[in-house]
Order: sequence, then C-alpha cells, then structure tokens
Amino acid sequence: MNTESLIIKTARRTLEIEKDTLDGLLNCIDRHFVAAVQVIFEAPGRLVVTGIGKSALIGQKVAATLNSTGTPALFMHAADAIHGDLGMVQKGDAVLCLSKSGETPEIKVLLPLVKSMGAPLIGMVANPGSYLGRHADYLLHTPCPQEADPNNLAPTASTTAQVAMGDALATALLALRGFTPTDFAQFHPGGSLGKQLYLRVADIYPHNEKPKVYLNDSIQQSILEMTTKRLGATAVLDQENRLCGVITDGDLRRMLEKRREIDGLQAKDIMTPSPKTISKEALAVKALERMRRHSITQLLVAEEQRYLGIVHLHDLIREGLI
Repeated sequence: MNTESLIIKTARRTLEIEKDTLDGLLNCIDRHFVAAVQVIFEAPGRLVVTGIGKSALIGQKVAATLNSTGTPALFMHAADAIHGDLGMVQKGDAVLCLSKSGETPEIKVLLPLVKSMGAPLIGMVANPGSYLGRHADYLLHTPCPQEADPNNLAPTASTTAQVAMGDALATALLALRGFTPTDFAQFHPGGSLGKQLYLRVADIYPHNEKPKVYLNDSIQQSILEMTTKRLGATAVLDQENRLCGVITDGDLRRMLEKRREIDGLQAKDIMTPSPKTISKEALAVKALERMRRHSITQLLVAEEQRYLGIVHLHDLIREGLI
C-alpha cells in the first residue's frame, strides 16, 4: 500500500470508528442522564469537573462549555485534588468525574474524599462496572468498544464520546435554564461571536459621514457629495427631508453608459427609489445578511422615512463580522 492510500485509509477508519461510537452514545441518553442533569441544575453551588490524563483535558473543555452556557463550573485536576486542591469543592457543589476506565489510582483515592464531603458525584465512564461506575451517585455512560488508533490504545474514540456527552449535558442544562442569545452575549462580549450577538447598527453608523442630496440637486452636486463623504452612495431626500431614494456608484456607472451628456440631469433622474434600509436598533449582523442577500455594499439607516445615516460593508469588516 502506498503512502497516500495508507493515510486515507487510516483517517477514514478513524472517523468511521468515532462515528460508530457517537451512534452508540445515543442509547445512553436515558433516565440516568436525566437524573444527572437535574442534580446539576438543582445544585445551589457549582459543578466541579475533574479527571486525569486525557480525560482531564476533556474535563477542562466541558467546564468551559458549561460556563459559557450558563452553568457555573470549574475544573479540578484529580491528581492535584488529592494534594490540596480538594478545597475547591464547596458546600452545595456537585462533582463530575471523567474517566474511561474508572479505575485509575488517583480516581480511587479521590472518590471517597468527595463522597465524605457530601457532594453529589456524577461519573462519566466507559465501564459502568468500574470503581467509578459503582461508586458514582449518578452515571453518564460513555461506551467505547474500540479506540480509533490502529493499536486500539490511544484515547481517541473515548475522548470523542466524552466531549459529545459533555456537550449534551451543557445543552440540556441550557434548555432547562431558558438560556437566550442575549444571555449568551453577556458571557461572550469579545470577538466576532460576541459582536454578532450584541453589536447594533446604532453602534456603527454615527461614526460615518451622512451624505445627502435633494431631488432637484444636479448630478454634479450628487457626485461631489459622494466623493467627499467616501461611502459610495448618497441618500436622496425631498424638501421635507423624507427619504426618497439612493444614488450609488453603480447608478453613476449605468448613467454614464446610457448618456453622453449629463448637464441638466438631477438626482431624481438617476436615483434608485425605495432604497434598502435598516433600523438603527437592528443587529449589525442583520445588516450584513441584508447586504449579502441584495449584493450591495451599503445600507441606509432610517426610521420610517427619516434618514439617519449609512452603514457600509467596510464597517462590518472592521468590526470582525466577516
């Protein structure tokens, strides 16, 4: 077998094994899972997630996902716990312990200590008959008939199962809490994800120029307004300052293609009536969706027929929404 074939065969085999593992996990969303979710939901304190080795790494991810979706959680390494960090577990906390085998020495030392503190113990384990499986108050079964590596040794399919079960736990708790996009934004104020959830058009357009001309203004005036304000468009208003249309770079190009003489032309002659607009209270990501849908690069910000300004595609790029 050549190198390319070996790579493809091994990678596909890995994904097939992990897919089968996830398929098997569906049967583990049962009354035991429900009980574990309820005890976490009802706990007055936090969920302390613990594990060792690769399970510790997965535990950190699970704790992070829980925190970001409204369930207070922290990670405590099992080895550190039996050397002083057990004080992280406070009254009212629940403990989630991750382990594939459920038989590691650190886990065997830790569990009696956790139980003596009165904290509800949830075990996420591949082997329900293991030490962890037998001593846990609540069981999250993550069966793993076979690891995905060719030697059936490296934690691969087993850690995939743990990640997926952790996500199922977090989303079930999210649903119970009625966690909304607004709540999510409070925990993710930075980066493009946060901005998609809280950044509004009103946060952007006031920083731009506000190009405008009137229906009877000349084409020359319209071009001057567009070039000096540098937004590639200008609003067209009537004498009562009501929004009537828009002139864009595209409108100018189409005018020049059709006419050699432009003297005497007015803004109303080349404007696009009923321009695409957006409310200042709309999320900025909605402005981006509308621009993409209509293949345009700017939107007029307006309330009814009152023109407020322009939001440009470059503004959204600058904010990291693209």
